[in-house]
Parts: sequence; structure tokens; C-alpha cells
Amino acid sequence: MAHLAIRTYQLTFSSLVGSYCRHLPTCSAYMDEAIGRHGLWTGGVLGLKRVCRCHPWGTSGYDPVPEALPAKDRGSSPADRGFDEKE
Repeated sequence: MAHLAIRTYQLTFSSLVGSYCRHLPTCSAYMDEAIGRHGLWTGGVLGLKRVCRCHPWGTSGYDPVPEALPAKDRGSSPADRGFDEKE
């Protein structure tokens, strides 16, 4: 469902206003990949953090989705507490 929402955004709103993302991959592609790789909860948080960095005074350049999360960030998702976050 999240993939469909992101793809709809990419094909509609993003296409109308133009692409102004300062990063590669774009913020919407980053969020889609992060959700696919780390699940809805953790990937969504990673994507939101990325969107918050995408402004004129923020970061720019190549910023890939991490393959694995740092140890300090593990254990805080609903999946680690017994909920399946990919549903």
C-alpha cells in the first residue's frame, strides 16, 4: 500500500511541480526503497528523516538507503516487539 501511495505521488504531484530533490536517489525513491528494505515503520522513519534533510540549507548529493541499521537504532521498531511491520 505504501508503495502505491509513493508511486501515485511520483506520477501526479511530483510530476506537476517538478523535481527539486537535492539528493540522489530522490526523496520519494529513497522512502520507497527504505520501506521495501526495512519495513513500513523503520523505513518510513528513515524516509521522513531524509525528507527533513532536503531543504536549501540541508545536505545534498548521493545518499543511499543503508543496507543495515546501526546497532543503536535496532530494537526500536514494532517488529522487534512482536508486530509484523511489512503487512
